[in-house]
Amino acid sequence: MAHDETSFDDDSPREACGVVGIYAPGQPVAHLNYLSLYALQHRGQESAGIATSDGERITVVKDMGLVSNVFNDRTLAGLDGHLGIGQTRYSTTGSSSWRNAQPVYRGEFQREFALGHNGNLTNTEELAQEAGMLPGTITSDSDLVAELIANQIGHESNHNASDGRELERGLVKILPKLEGAFSFVLMDEAHIIGVRDPNGFRPLCLGKLDNGWVLASETPALDIIGAHFVREIDPGEMVIISATGVRSIQPFPVERINPTLCVFEFVYFARPDTQLYTQSVHHARVRMGQFLAKQAPVEADVVMGVPESGIPAAEGYAKEIKIPYAQGLVKNRYIGRTFIAPNQELRSLGVRMKLNPLRDTISGNRLVVVDDSIVRGTTTRAMVKMLREAGAKEIHMRISSPPYRWPCFYGMDTGTRSELLAANLTVQEIQDYLDVDSLAYLTLDNLLEATGTNNAGFCSACLTGDYPVDVPVNLSKKILEESMHRLEKPAEIQQEELSGGIQQSFSEIHE
Repeated sequence: MAHDETSFDDDSPREACGVVGIYAPGQPVAHLNYLSLYALQHRGQESAGIATSDGERITVVKDMGLVSNVFNDRTLAGLDGHLGIGQTRYSTTGSSSWRNAQPVYRGEFQREFALGHNGNLTNTEELAQEAGMLPGTITSDSDLVAELIANQIGHESNHNASDGRELERGLVKILPKLEGAFSFVLMDEAHIIGVRDPNGFRPLCLGKLDNGWVLASETPALDIIGAHFVREIDPGEMVIISATGVRSIQPFPVERINPTLCVFEFVYFARPDTQLYTQSVHHARVRMGQFLAKQAPVEADVVMGVPESGIPAAEGYAKEIKIPYAQGLVKNRYIGRTFIAPNQELRSLGVRMKLNPLRDTISGNRLVVVDDSIVRGTTTRAMVKMLREAGAKEIHMRISSPPYRWPCFYGMDTGTRSELLAANLTVQEIQDYLDVDSLAYLTLDNLLEATGTNNAGFCSACLTGDYPVDVPVNLSKKILEESMHRLEKPAEIQQEELSGGIQQSFSEIHE
């Protein structure tokens, strides 16, 4: 489903969301959730929500917009309780609407619960059919999971007396049926539960407060509220937090456990101050730049990074090749991520709203411009044009990840394969399309080594086409048909169609 908004930030992959869960008796849980969501705002900017419980009932507040738009003193004052969950969302399945804002709430069979989800299921349609759900009754994969859990709780309520652990037992029954990517935080009136899928596609960690516990997508959400990092939730692990402390169970069969964290968490998604696989994301990005300099050196006057995630790699590149690093682009931090643009001319201006060149750095110089990735290429092309107009003598583009060639089905919104620049053009053709003097991508081996994790387990399907969890037949068939269609055409026709297609894709890149 296309949105009316036109994104000019189209060269960056888009994440599904960030989630947080807090159990902290005696503390202002709603406010702690609010602060933690602020730290996770980069993972989703479409909607935000918080659910809390006082031990007897669950209250939910959610709306479209940024965390600061959705919550204020008045809305937070209505969220009483000693435990709660929160979510900030970018839609990858389901439309961008209030109905799909999270946490998802269910209150049936005398049991209430709420759910926040990061990731994408790959067998949503199959599960809905098995459950006998009519088309249109489920608006997203998160909504489906909530419905399946509610039905399971209802089934158990008809056969057993309540002991307060219906949500936990319902999850144990439902989770093994789910396929794809899911880091969940859930709550009922008395428990916070965190779950990570058997592949661990999306991150989730555990932190300790003086009088409580925190679950969050990234470690900065712990830091901002003074929680101490304890550990990452393991792939396939389910953690239950209550008045008795923390318990851990394994609801998935052992043969399904296969750690494959999305490698783009290191490349782009995670904040630089996040710890993943015990490694600093910032330092990993610096190492990516160093490896890139060894792999693709060039004679130049200045190294500059594309704000924000390209900057650490640029610093590493400059350090390794011993060329001065300088800021060449200024980012406007206050314009949000979308810009309504009815025509191509205004879309091009959208890039200038976001980035503006520092002419003193650029004019007359040979530039090495470092960015983390190129997805569709439109923003990169417009940025290069802007640098040329600012007087750049040469522009050498360096990308701190391999060519992005395949769509993601596990929580990134990247569009179809026909929209991906590297899926349709060779590196030389991309270089010509972008109008740069040279172009080089980091190899996959160097990317994995730069993470410093000793290849702890990554998903790189968007770079290799090797999907660790089966892709739905209807979607994989579409990819194959698009690929064959492209291969049947001469390169110059492909490039001409791609250029036109990219110009039209701004309003079509969201689901």
